[in-house]
Amino acid sequence: MARFDPVEGLRPALRTLPEYQALEDLEEVAARYGVDPADVIKIDGNENAWGPSPRVIEVLRKLDYHVEWYGDDNQTALRAALAGRLGVPADCVIAGSGSDELIDQIFRMYLGTGDAIVTASPTFGMYAFDASLHGARVVDVPLRDDWTFDEDAMVAAAREAKAVFIPSPNNPTGTLLPVTLVDRLLETGALLVVDEAYIEFADVASLAARAAAEDGLIVLRTLSKWGALAGLRIGYGVMSPAMADLFRRAKQPYNVNAAAEAAAIAAIEDAAVLDERARIVASERERVTRELARLEWIEPVPSQASFVLMKLARGDGRTLRDELRKRGIFTRYFKSSRLRDYLRISIAKPEQNDRVLAAIAQIGEELAHG
Repeated sequence: MARFDPVEGLRPALRTLPEYQALEDLEEVAARYGVDPADVIKIDGNENAWGPSPRVIEVLRKLDYHVEWYGDDNQTALRAALAGRLGVPADCVIAGSGSDELIDQIFRMYLGTGDAIVTASPTFGMYAFDASLHGARVVDVPLRDDWTFDEDAMVAAAREAKAVFIPSPNNPTGTLLPVTLVDRLLETGALLVVDEAYIEFADVASLAARAAAEDGLIVLRTLSKWGALAGLRIGYGVMSPAMADLFRRAKQPYNVNAAAEAAAIAAIEDAAVLDERARIVASERERVTRELARLEWIEPVPSQASFVLMKLARGDGRTLRDELRKRGIFTRYFKSSRLRDYLRISIAKPEQNDRVLAAIAQIGEELAHG
């Protein structure tokens, strides 16, 4: 009898699964470009250049939790801390190993083979990735040329879909989801998932309180950006109590590790420090945007996130990315044809942003005379 074939044994939807475009390894890229990893400015992954808060560092250094024991499967202390920060009931909060786990759980619970989700490209790649995993269809309603939503088309698509996934601020454009569109999408009967990974850097209120009060809306949040805990993988969702109860029953048991939970609670306790850093990042974002706009060959997209997407009139995104890598500056280039002439940079500390701006200006001169 023939042995099991790992390819033929796959569910049909997985046989053409696209690979998620994760970040390249810093050490490997640094070696390729001949730069010292210790001197790299890493602004390719929207990570927080400030690092975790002092309280988080202290807690992790002194972590005396019995790691040989399973933790609290319900993450009671963490959900209470999150609820206190958000001003919502704790029974409306679900924790996960990154918000990515919660995205996957939404698919596992509500979306099956042939079900449609609506997205608005360019957008976060995990929605299409998980759709492929679960055999769902992606109905893309591309953002307009000015990166605003085609609201009528999105509403029409949502009427025929099971769920809508939208980041606000959007990644990679940094644009916001209008509240009027939220209202219209909820009226279609589709599940609306608003991914607020960067909301702490925006000047608008979160939809978390609304998600806790009504069915049909899930707000996803993360400690990766504001809390600088990307490597610990900790995120959360806010939804109605009835939906949250279903999530708790359907999630993987003990899905949040002890170190991540302790760090997340410490970060929330140090919220004043992290909020001040977020204000600095937002201020730096505006400064960087102004400086980029002064360069005649760059058009930055107005952003409400911790990054700036910029359109280039010299070279293309890949050329600028590679030239910056030679100078020890790692940025994010997207392979899609629509973003060929764009590059995204995360906002770092002021002195690092100065170095980035100077390098971009220098490369622009070289391209102009090259």
